[in-house]
Amino acid sequence: MGNPIYKNQDEPIESRIKDLLSRMTVKEKVGQMTQIERSVATPSVIKDLCIGSILSCGGSGPFEKATSSDWAEMVDSFQKSALDSRLGIPILYGIDAVHGNNNVYGATVFPHNIGLGATRKQATAADMGQLNSVLGLKLDPLGLEVSGLQGQPPEGYPKNYPFVAGRTNVVACAKHFVGDGGTEQGVNEGNTKVSYEDLERIHMAPYLDCLSQGVCTVMASYSSWNGTNLHESHFLLTEILKEKLGFKVMVPFRYKLYLEDLTHLVESGEIPMSRIDDAVERILRVKFVVGLFEYPLSDKSLLDSVGSKPRKESGNCFKGTVHSFLGRLFRRLKLHGKSPEFPMSANSIYDEISCGFRS
Repeated sequence: MGNPIYKNQDEPIESRIKDLLSRMTVKEKVGQMTQIERSVATPSVIKDLCIGSILSCGGSGPFEKATSSDWAEMVDSFQKSALDSRLGIPILYGIDAVHGNNNVYGATVFPHNIGLGATRKQATAADMGQLNSVLGLKLDPLGLEVSGLQGQPPEGYPKNYPFVAGRTNVVACAKHFVGDGGTEQGVNEGNTKVSYEDLERIHMAPYLDCLSQGVCTVMASYSSWNGTNLHESHFLLTEILKEKLGFKVMVPFRYKLYLEDLTHLVESGEIPMSRIDDAVERILRVKFVVGLFEYPLSDKSLLDSVGSKPRKESGNCFKGTVHSFLGRLFRRLKLHGKSPEFPMSANSIYDEISCGFRS
């Protein structure tokens, strides 16, 4: 007997999804809906619970000063555990990188998004965006998360992001949907008070081009819209994102091990199986589209490009662009040496603001 349909790359993706879904137990479906943090990922957890994805949050890596080779070895070890499961469904591995991945020792780090946004150089922002960028528009300069967001206004944003459709075996995530940059007083995970018309016109604008180019994942914001948490908003996540905008792939969330409770709710009928199947279909679609079933392990030939001279030169070029902007700004403010607003020298503050305090 030959391979099952879902393992045959010549079959249509939708047929592969349908075949694999029909073979999965409730436990395996719930496992695919579960994303765990790297620190709690073990071979037995990944294999036995059929975990769908693993995430490295900020600062979470194999060990201190781990190189790209160390990362590849770690992720491959996780992947092999997933492939040893009953159905051999590969994991997705996520990283939380805002302006370059400084969890990888020696990798290129770029200026923060807010710095690039302030320069108003769209070509520069788009160039850096080949690696990563956040789509949120920062409307209030207050708040801790200002560095990771772009500035305002939204005009021109869609054409800045031709890169989010992803490359081979790399899945782009458009985040944070939606309105995270418009919270009152800039409060992180706060409340954005705007009409739906303004939410669509201002905050949703950068996502439209991403969706048209096939971005595979959209991350829901931890903020609220008019008092309703985005993760709870059936209107925005289902009626708008999935139905009106036609998003057919994946909305990831960060979960802990909630498998037992969710499995119980499904088996008791409180959560319909159709809702679970809808979520799992989207997850499997991403994995099939990017070829993860055919090429689940890392491509070691790419390791030398991480932190390479051309990449570092690009990073320095972006940094110089932001420095030039800050220099003009400080001269206008007649900033000399020390300042009550900036308790450090003018030279040292360039690095702090342009590359970010997390760098």
